[in-house]
Amino acid sequence: MILYGAPLPAPNPRRVRIFLAEKGLELPETPLNLTKREHKSEAHKARNSLGQVPTLVLDDGACISETVAICRFFEETHPKPQLFGSTPLEKAHVDMWVRRVEFTLTAPVSAFWRHAHPRTANLLKQFRDFGESNRDTFAGAQRWLDRELSDRDYLAGDAFTIADICLLTTLDFATWIGLADEPDLTNLERWRKTVSARPSASA
Repeated sequence: MILYGAPLPAPNPRRVRIFLAEKGLELPETPLNLTKREHKSEAHKARNSLGQVPTLVLDDGACISETVAICRFFEETHPKPQLFGSTPLEKAHVDMWVRRVEFTLTAPVSAFWRHAHPRTANLLKQFRDFGESNRDTFAGAQRWLDRELSDRDYLAGDAFTIADICLLTTLDFATWIGLADEPDLTNLERWRKTVSARPSASA
């Protein structure tokens, strides 16, 4: 298998690296230089028509894209420890929280990155007012998460899951691009310290 990715600060390849570290799996990442647009090359588009990373190529040539789909593959082939939940209810909650993270946090972070950050200004037409408006959206999402985390250690329940990985990588990338953490969110701060202290978080 070949896992095509990119180093930090790219958040999506990091999701898969953290997941593999939690599983105790060693699969060296084949990095693509995003600055040089290697992910948009014809060779990579043959693997992923959207020209994105991460992309996993299996031994038989089959390709899997999208972070959660790649992680789902490894969950099915290496089920312990379970990172997508164990019971039907746990699995439903994990799926629910992955979707919530992607819609309520990843979406505004991505919009700010694409439309308000100077590093992306030469890559696409920016709508800066729209991009900047996502600061408030992101702030509101953090406050909502703080309330949600008032009664549990991890996002989807009592165990660390792919939902926590999705949230951590999103928040860390948001910090890197200059989106401020909301102050005095004790529950979110506690959660972030807990998951950031896991050895896999350094992946």
